[in-house]
Amino acid sequence: MNRSAFVRERLGLEQGDLTAYRVDAIVNAANSSLIGGGGVDGAIHRAAGPQLLEACHALGGCAPGDAKITAGFGLFARHVIHTVGPVWRGGERGEAEMLASCYRRSLALATEHGLKTIAFPAISCGIYGYPVDDAAAIAVREVCTFLQHDRQLQKVTLVCFSTDTFDAYRRASARLINA
Repeated sequence: MNRSAFVRERLGLEQGDLTAYRVDAIVNAANSSLIGGGGVDGAIHRAAGPQLLEACHALGGCAPGDAKITAGFGLFARHVIHTVGPVWRGGERGEAEMLASCYRRSLALATEHGLKTIAFPAISCGIYGYPVDDAAAIAVREVCTFLQHDRQLQKVTLVCFSTDTFDAYRRASARLINA
């Protein structure tokens, strides 16, 4: 099997509720305090229960572009990888590199912990205002690049909540994988 086919086989794209995924880890599009918020972050904290908040307090926050891991507590996922994406400020303040770093650090953390399956939300695409088409291109590129060199992760799923976001990620996947 060629490298491109191997990546396609391990990359998933779905529309759904990230908190319902039965994977080794889901990624939380968190704020830097890690104490919960709105959107994906709030949904994950509600589904995981109060133990997640306690675990996040112990981490002491997270810098934008970095990632930290906790147990999944009440989630179907065994772990939560918390990453802090950039707030969109026009694209001239390093937002693209910071968003790419979120994916790279989350994937690296998953492999450091021996995980095999991981599901990502559309990081920074909600209240942080990152343009969805640009964010999708970065997400797909970073995941595919990682999978080309990694043999441990069996499945990386990009989970989009809305139809519009799913469509943007589908277009980005088609462009990159079929290129």
